[in-house]
Amino acid sequence: MTPRRKIVPVFVPHLGCPNDCVFCNQRTISGSLRPAGAEDVVRALEEARGKTASAELAFYGGSFTNLPEETQRALLAAAQPFRASGFVTSLRVSTRPDAVTAQKLRLLRAYGVETVELGAQSMDDRVLRLSGRGHTAADTVAAAGLVKAAGMQLVLQMMTGLPGADRETDLRSAEAVAALEPTGVRIYPTVILRGTPLERLWRAGKYRAHTVSDAVGTCAPIAGLFLRAGIPILRLGLNPTEALSGGKAVGGAYHPALGELVYARLYLELARRKLRSMPKLPPRIELLVAENRVSQMTGRKRGNLLALRWEFGLEEISVSGGPFPPETVEIREIL
Repeated sequence: MTPRRKIVPVFVPHLGCPNDCVFCNQRTISGSLRPAGAEDVVRALEEARGKTASAELAFYGGSFTNLPEETQRALLAAAQPFRASGFVTSLRVSTRPDAVTAQKLRLLRAYGVETVELGAQSMDDRVLRLSGRGHTAADTVAAAGLVKAAGMQLVLQMMTGLPGADRETDLRSAEAVAALEPTGVRIYPTVILRGTPLERLWRAGKYRAHTVSDAVGTCAPIAGLFLRAGIPILRLGLNPTEALSGGKAVGGAYHPALGELVYARLYLELARRKLRSMPKLPPRIELLVAENRVSQMTGRKRGNLLALRWEFGLEEISVSGGPFPPETVEIREIL
């Protein structure tokens, strides 16, 4: 079996950031205690080679395009021998919306960067201001246009539950993100990290935590919005790390399986709407969903099926997968 391409992450936490956002502690999120250098790029790619046929190199954390140009060149240049050999097939960087210019994108293109991830976080200027982001929604729109005009793939990151946000503002932000037609999105419900300004606001009673329950309720319709728009969700919730699971996440929406919880809620609501729309409900039904959505429709410990059976007075309910769109649930009577 040919090993598939993998992403090799290199973290540059806080590098290039002109300010600290209230929620941010990149070292805790990434598990990296120091910014990476060229030697770290080489080491990471050497370790990956032999384990996989090819790789995408991704620079995460910080604001890559705000780094000094010589630093950017050194990090990107370290990957070029691996790119020339065909092992590195693409590169991506993450950055701030207000750190994107046509000139900076030309530099990235010269080194083979194909994807730029923008930390939009919110498309509400009040939420951005209260979160200490230092940029506006208009900056995100402008940066997204520059990335697409440069012929590069655009990924947008958004957060839910930030200071000043509620379910309605988060949904409007998601709609504004979808309108920019990115090639992918990442959704990060707010987690309160130890040692951040947000922790101090929370402990002082000036910020209400965005709980796991809040995040599930908020993100389920957002996930549905992106699915209907055909925009892949690359990540939902922070990637679990030992630091986060070991106590660095002191509150908020941290859960190792948050994505599964959100998708289970989404499919529960889709099934409910479908069942309520039926003029006559058969006593025994089969729910039909996309092949890779069966477990999410079923729910943890069959919780979705049990809830639907009780709510609608069904005698029997089951789930099957097939060639169905990911945003739909179909109903078939069991005879």
